[in-house]
Amino acid sequence: MGHPFPIREIARQAGLSEATVDRVLNGRGGVRESTAREVRRAIADLHRQRTQVRLVGRTFMVDIVMQAPERFTTAIRAALEAELPSLHPAVLRSRFHFRETGPVGELVRTLDRIARRGSQGVILKAPDVPEVTAAVGRLEAAGIPVVTLVTDLPASARLAYVGIDDRAAGATAAYLMGQWLGDRPGNILTSLSSGFFRNEEEREMGFRGGMRARHPERTLVEIAEGQGLDATQYDLVRAALERDPDIRAVYSIGGGNIATLRAFEDLGRECAVFIAHDLDHDNTRLLREHRLSAVLHHDLRQDVREACHTVMRAHDALPPAGPTLPSAIQVVTPYNMPPQATAV
Repeated sequence: MGHPFPIREIARQAGLSEATVDRVLNGRGGVRESTAREVRRAIADLHRQRTQVRLVGRTFMVDIVMQAPERFTTAIRAALEAELPSLHPAVLRSRFHFRETGPVGELVRTLDRIARRGSQGVILKAPDVPEVTAAVGRLEAAGIPVVTLVTDLPASARLAYVGIDDRAAGATAAYLMGQWLGDRPGNILTSLSSGFFRNEEEREMGFRGGMRARHPERTLVEIAEGQGLDATQYDLVRAALERDPDIRAVYSIGGGNIATLRAFEDLGRECAVFIAHDLDHDNTRLLREHRLSAVLHHDLRQDVREACHTVMRAHDALPPAGPTLPSAIQVVTPYNMPPQATAV
């Protein structure tokens, strides 16, 4: 009966004497079949609990590095803190490196400081540019696994990507937009926070492809580089509305939705359909007020948990798992908001 456990540990698990366990393991006889089953059951239980045994007393220091608006990083911090109890008996400690915008060089310097100082993992949301890709390579060379969250760096040495299939999300938005606009005329504003985030680029391609296939008569008007920040977003949206009097719907890929709606209101324009991403604090309120048509959402707690588990697997603290599957895309309307969102 092959097993990796000491006899003393099996005996304690089975509630039997070490001598009895020894007789069963070595087939010496003199024990009832029910006792042998108890020993086999104890070994099976220990196998199942082996992961927990490996985790007892383990502390993982993980760096969370993100370029995103404050409303999103706040949601990420809350998701991580809510998931920490599920990681027990391991202890996960986190260092947060959040910024809303700024030069790529500053972000690269943050990643290089982590590489020099050391870490057991980096969870990263960053622009897909060569400088960041190179910095991820230096982290990997230093033995620090990197997991990209929400937006990917596919050409980098990152260990895994955790998030939704963004092209499918964009296609879903196109399907909903076509259904809800129906035969009403009007152009559609697509809004990206930046052209350098892979997830936004994929969403835009999925949306554009879906609209081209189903509603080729619709004109798409793109704005970008608002960084998802209200101040810059307002100016971009207002300028687009003043240039094009036929815009009557919005697919918001990168956020800044309060500012977008304010620009419509200040110009006395109607937004007939407004589809956004992520149930952050702003979008939750706007959805509750029926100012958004729908939010394409994914469970951030599940994503953060999977990212942490991926880092732990890299240190052999959890059993190997198959490829990380895309997170489920949820279409949330004012009528099916998750309980945690309605409580905000």
